Amino acid sequence: MKIPIVVVAYNRPRSLTRLLGSLSEAKYPHKDIDLIISIDKAENNQDVIAIANKFNWENGEKKVLCQETNLGLRKHILKCGGLSVEYGAVIVLEDDLFVSPNFYLFTEQALLFSTKERAIGGISLYNHQLNVNTRANFSALEDGYDNWYFQFASSWGQAWTKEQWSGFIQWYNNNPDIDNNLNVPAYVRSWSPKSWLKYNIAYLVENDLHFLYPKIALATNFSDAGTHVGNDSTIYQVPLDYGMKKTYRFSQLKDSLAVYDAFFENKKLHKSLELEQKELCTDLYGYKPAINQRYVLTSKIMNYKIISSFGKSLKPHEDNILRSVKGFELFLYDTHSKEQNPNTQDFERKVSYNFKQVPYKIVRKLFLRSTLSKFNNLWKKITKR
Repeated sequence: MKIPIVVVAYNRPRSLTRLLGSLSEAKYPHKDIDLIISIDKAENNQDVIAIANKFNWENGEKKVLCQETNLGLRKHILKCGGLSVEYGAVIVLEDDLFVSPNFYLFTEQALLFSTKERAIGGISLYNHQLNVNTRANFSALEDGYDNWYFQFASSWGQAWTKEQWSGFIQWYNNNPDIDNNLNVPAYVRSWSPKSWLKYNIAYLVENDLHFLYPKIALATNFSDAGTHVGNDSTIYQVPLDYGMKKTYRFSQLKDSLAVYDAFFENKKLHKSLELEQKELCTDLYGYKPAINQRYVLTSKIMNYKIISSFGKSLKPHEDNILRSVKGFELFLYDTHSKEQNPNTQDFERKVSYNFKQVPYKIVRKLFLRSTLSKFNNLWKKITKR
């Protein structure tokens, strides 16, 4: 499978230079890989076009596509993803990403593996370490494989086969209404109409499909300032894979213990609780808006009968369920029986679980800076009147 690499660029010359540099340093199994640099139309991106034209690609043919009209990010990504129909598969990289030397080897093997697993809707090169819905830390359960499954499409390095893309775009072209789908996190649904990603996520949720994610990232995100990002940030930076391995070990969906829904909740915990999957709502982050199942596994204090309770010491937090850690921080409720829950949440313990330790001096400094910033913004609004 000879998969083209498509770089999506606009008006960030520094970002594009950095990404192309990381592509040059990567390992490739053959020398006939197309590199397509697609540049959306802008009034001030002549330097981006010059960088793309000047770049020397030694692993195949380089193509620079300058869009004739401004597509915007959503249409631009959809157009680039559509190249999978022509090539059979495609890797799409936005310009503020940075790739591991192993990114192509991983993606090629993952795409080939995915052709045998119909429940895979795409491949991610990124590995989440933050629950973007709640801003809490996240890590996938370690089950001995090099991958995990997530009902959440990736925009920080992604790949699709022709079949995976065609399934999504056929659904997308029917103008789906995702605004009232409570199985899609509210945070995702609140994203700008310019977002293509929220539709790909909703497609996975509605069709019970998953992206295959790596346990160690093959791409990381610099979040450079641009059209959709106000300031540079390191929040989404993650460690990259620099290992020497050439063959990745992928789990089948039925065998994996690390399978997550769009809320970053493990979908396999019902087994350890000896419940049917359809009977259990897993909500350890306490973010799900509605409960339709009889049993609820959550961190929330709720006034239902407690079937079991667990501590929250092991990481990731679902390991406390799997290992039956005693405590009163996570609860399995039977919503058919009302009972008063006498327990309370320990705020300090909750914070320390997520952040380990935050020195007082740093907290004070952040508080003062945040307060001053808000005051300055308020003063500017008042003086403008």
